Amino acid sequence: MIKHMAEQWIIRVQGKDYGPADLETLEEWKVDGRVIPTNPARRSDVDLWHTAAEIPGLFHREQPPVQSELGDQEAEIPDQKPTRLPSRNVLIETFRIYFRGFFQFLGLALLGIVPIVCAEFTSRFIDTAPGVNVDLRTLVAGLFTMTMFGLRLALIPVYIAGIQILTAELATGSRAGFFSVLNGAVKFWARVAGICVFVYVVFVLIIAFGIVVLSMTLAASVSGSILWIIVALGLSGLQLWCFCRFFVFTLFWQQFAVLENLPAFEALQTSSNLAHSGSDLPWYQRPLWRAATIVSVWTAFLIVVGLIAVWARVVAEWPVVQGYWNELLQSQDPQAVLQKINAGLQTSHGGFDLRALLLNIGERMLYPLLGIAFVVLYLDSKCDGE
Repeated sequence: MIKHMAEQWIIRVQGKDYGPADLETLEEWKVDGRVIPTNPARRSDVDLWHTAAEIPGLFHREQPPVQSELGDQEAEIPDQKPTRLPSRNVLIETFRIYFRGFFQFLGLALLGIVPIVCAEFTSRFIDTAPGVNVDLRTLVAGLFTMTMFGLRLALIPVYIAGIQILTAELATGSRAGFFSVLNGAVKFWARVAGICVFVYVVFVLIIAFGIVVLSMTLAASVSGSILWIIVALGLSGLQLWCFCRFFVFTLFWQQFAVLENLPAFEALQTSSNLAHSGSDLPWYQRPLWRAATIVSVWTAFLIVVGLIAVWARVVAEWPVVQGYWNELLQSQDPQAVLQKINAGLQTSHGGFDLRALLLNIGERMLYPLLGIAFVVLYLDSKCDGE
């Protein structure tokens, strides 16, 4: 104990060294979010760098009992090539971390749930309040909805950074309080928000380009022009290539921006490098393919949840849709039928869909699983790279 108290440590953050600092000072830095388990660290009297997670007593990570035995074996056989540790099961590790820190992750999920619920119920209350002028009621509901939407957008960077910090803490075996995680996440707000704007804007532009190309493809197929069809197919391939390249470029930016505390451009560049690493591994163990699998499974999950949310409504309204379709085919005045359909849609969308709201809340409670899975994959891929 006296030895640990006397030890002084140097911490490297964003390329700069801080210290020397004792364990008590490091504890304060950890609470403030300035020290995370992945920060490089070394003792002041030793030149060998490790990570802050290995500082005794700081993150309270217990080493497996077989580690010292493995170290002795490696010392006895120095010429033996080190074998790569097997990759951890991302799915099992993700759920283990999620259930271990369920209430903290729920608190982070509430950052997005609370504005949605407030906007929904307030809008419903204003719509049903007697004696309120319709124009004033609509204005108040619209302003409050826009306020809640702005609050949701402002809290997204805090949510993203909080997921990274909390998952890294739990992955190293330590416990983190919700408010300490929130305090550390707020410090990354500006950086995460800036990268979010850049990433989302580029993705929106690429998707918009894809919609334009799809329209060109349909127009070319109708016109029958071989030249336009070739041009449209070429642009479709270009749009798909741009989307895939940018997707790979941004796979791990959240982890590098928060856990490694890297500036925006460097975080994106390092994310691309990690995504393309693992060339010596089987293709299914490389970070890129494992990340693509995670995204594919998550997308399939969202599609299933979306179908569950609308299935009952589709089944209930399918006879009405068939009736409208038959009426449209047989009617001499299609415009009147379209006006009737529009009026029916406005009437059917006027109610409060509690089932859809509950499914939305449940879905957002599971959103942290995606962030946890990417942090686990990031930590595992870094270990493989080292």
